Amino acid sequence: MALWGGRFETGPDAIFREINDSLRFDARLALHDIDGSIAWANALARANVLTDEEHLRLKNALLAMRATIAADPELPLRDGRGNDEDIHSFVERRLTESLGPLAKKLHTGRSRNDQVATDLRLWTRDAIDARLIELMTARASLLDLASRERSTVISGYTHLQRAQPLLLAHWALAYEAMLARDSARFRDARARVNLCPLGSGALAGTAYPIDRHALAQDLHFAAPTTNSLDAVSDRDFVLETLATISITATHISRLGEDLVLYGSQEFNFFEFGDQVSSGSSLMPQKKNPDAAELMRGKAARTIGSLVTLLTAVKGLPLAYNKDLQEDKEPLFDAMDTLSLMLRVTPVVIRTLKVRADVCRKAAEGGHSNATDLADYLVEKNIPFREAHDLVGKAVRRALELDLPLDRMPLDELRVISPAIAQDVFPRLSIEASLNRREVLGGTGPKAVHTALTKAQDQLNAERS
Repeated sequence: MALWGGRFETGPDAIFREINDSLRFDARLALHDIDGSIAWANALARANVLTDEEHLRLKNALLAMRATIAADPELPLRDGRGNDEDIHSFVERRLTESLGPLAKKLHTGRSRNDQVATDLRLWTRDAIDARLIELMTARASLLDLASRERSTVISGYTHLQRAQPLLLAHWALAYEAMLARDSARFRDARARVNLCPLGSGALAGTAYPIDRHALAQDLHFAAPTTNSLDAVSDRDFVLETLATISITATHISRLGEDLVLYGSQEFNFFEFGDQVSSGSSLMPQKKNPDAAELMRGKAARTIGSLVTLLTAVKGLPLAYNKDLQEDKEPLFDAMDTLSLMLRVTPVVIRTLKVRADVCRKAAEGGHSNATDLADYLVEKNIPFREAHDLVGKAVRRALELDLPLDRMPLDELRVISPAIAQDVFPRLSIEASLNRREVLGGTGPKAVHTALTKAQDQLNAERS
């Protein structure tokens, strides 16, 4: 069913139908379209466009259709018959089959332009709420890892070179902090999604005395939009949501990369659970970290979706243009992809086996206590830049002797600087290095315990 046609002498060409019709992907807006139609029927009744009896019949028919589709979400795709241009056409056709001419009154004062903008905001709002729940579960898995591995020491890296020792809990909390920011970004984006464009008409506003505040309230929006021209053509809320999806996916990708590296035989810090690994069709010994690799790889799709829509809208004049039909597939795909990434992350983290002994050995290597030796010299009244240079020479000598700094003979260290005494060696242990970093945000055991408690409290507050 087409919602237009009187102006035309002939019907659309088959190839035009193929490029123009959108039911195959906007069918997932069915329930939101019906919700918007129920709210619009309420608004028309308040404006005395519909009688009480007409309003009741329309509302009951829409509620019945909603229940049918909720029980059978594939119905619009099966029943479209190749005749329904989009989900709006489908709903109107089914309503007309049920009510006859009365159904044609529902679209009074409404355009598909403000209708689809409303549907998409409703869908996006629900999708954000679902992602926020999934984010909380993923964050909880990282906090659980931090809690159970709070005494495990791991080497930290910069430039993929061993840098300084860290608590593994500190590493896990770093990723939880990223996902916590993502949660905040989604909540912030949701506030701008949560505005009602219905009543904006095609571009100039509806000609009927619609109470748009009451209409927005019926659909649980915070408020109506304030400019009809902007409301029907605005897709900032989709762009902002896609940007948030892409940032979140990028964080999960970074986590996946760390997991892949640390789970390799070269690092050997982690072993992946069988539940999230695969084997090789040729090499029987292989255990591949496919889930972690896909956590990394699928981020590309979400970034592509953001770029797709940015490119689609960058040159559009006001107001609505058919190009905006290209907003849905990138959004739907990005939401689906992120959901999958978020839901697999807790499984990967929960089934991860940590080899604490290997982690500690790596933390002890690579002269990761060099900065602690420099700090020791600073306490001996040697300026840091000079201390930095002296410790660089000490590392070079340690490499020649094939010894870690904390096992070098004191005489060798004193050649580098006479300020070094026997009391240097306790300062170069991993425990000493960690304990010296009890600053807020640091990797000291007490600081990490405080950070873990705070993160758990924050997550619990978000859940309540």
